Amino acid sequence: MYQNLAILAAFTFLYSITSAGLGRTPVNGALVFMGFGAAMGPLGLGLLHLDIDAEGLRTMAELTLALVLFTDAAGSHLRELQHSYRIPLRLLGIGLPLTIGLGYAAGWLLLDGLGWMEIAILAVMLAPTDAALGKAVVTNPSVPGPIREGLNLESGLNDGICVPILFVFLFLASEAGAGGDTSALVIKLVAEAIGFGVAVGVGMTWLAVMLLRAVNSRGWMTDSWEQITLPTLAVACFGLTQWLGGSGFIACFVGGLVFGAMEQEGTHARLLEAEGVGDTMALLTWVVFGAAVVGQGLDSLTWQVVLYAFLSLTVIRMLPVFLSLSGLPMAATEKLFVGWFGPRGLASIVFGVIVLEDKLPGGGTIIDATVATIVLSVLLHGLSANPLVGALASKMKAVAATRH
Repeated sequence: MYQNLAILAAFTFLYSITSAGLGRTPVNGALVFMGFGAAMGPLGLGLLHLDIDAEGLRTMAELTLALVLFTDAAGSHLRELQHSYRIPLRLLGIGLPLTIGLGYAAGWLLLDGLGWMEIAILAVMLAPTDAALGKAVVTNPSVPGPIREGLNLESGLNDGICVPILFVFLFLASEAGAGGDTSALVIKLVAEAIGFGVAVGVGMTWLAVMLLRAVNSRGWMTDSWEQITLPTLAVACFGLTQWLGGSGFIACFVGGLVFGAMEQEGTHARLLEAEGVGDTMALLTWVVFGAAVVGQGLDSLTWQVVLYAFLSLTVIRMLPVFLSLSGLPMAATEKLFVGWFGPRGLASIVFGVIVLEDKLPGGGTIIDATVATIVLSVLLHGLSANPLVGALASKMKAVAATRH
């Protein structure tokens, strides 16, 4: 235990003091964390011995994603969204269903060992994008505001939307869903996931902001305790919604939007503190993923699974996005940029653990495809983020210069 503690603490310290420098290179964030975990894990140097089960990994990934969604939403520029709301609306309303459908078609062609419902489950698992992995893009001022806010809103809501869909498919794939009318269950799951998510996100955050204003006016809160108000609020929104049977991810994103809208003046300072906690949790999650999952998962890969993972990050994502953005005043390069930056990560890890616990007949292939897609995403999106952001910024400047 103490060996693990020393290694993780030392690595966290070293990354924290070099984070700005690494952030300017193609090698940063989750790529460094996952690589470190794989190198120090059982299949590498064998120095990290992380005895963590699937439930522990799921809890880490869920809490990390909940905090990232809350802080990203709280830092959103809602005024920008007023002028570019059609981008996330089309990505979620058209692009997401098309992505799931195309993912199903590719799985039907490539993954012979899976049943039709298992292929549908895999397509849903890999459809949502990861707000944490996409952070390098959505926080970069070089990226046009509409694209940044569109990607941020899409990644904040698509995982929560996919939760009830995943549970519906899991139910249909189980013996419980073998017969009977499932339409009532489908409506119930979707209504609870979205309804409880929105209600808790709005209600709890509004109440929390009112309390914060009251105690701040009376000087009841110390600086040290003030730092944990946002992380604990995010976890409370997530936990209560999950307890009620809703989508905690939707609750966190909606709660973040409410917090940012209500506390415009005091948001920045609290966000910095909360983002520090979220970044640390993300680091630990990716180290654990690299040490405990990556090495073991890559041993059983087939060429069909690797091809499916590659298609999931390219054609299956980019074609629906391009089609969904048709008709908007966006250049083709901007549409391709939005399509490319759909990284898969924490949400897919959570979904993977849920499927693993369900013990589906084709669960092994589903997990292999999920792990392969996540690893490829960390590599490809991590290495391409800064270069492609720079290229897009240069292209936009050149276009603006020709207009003037």
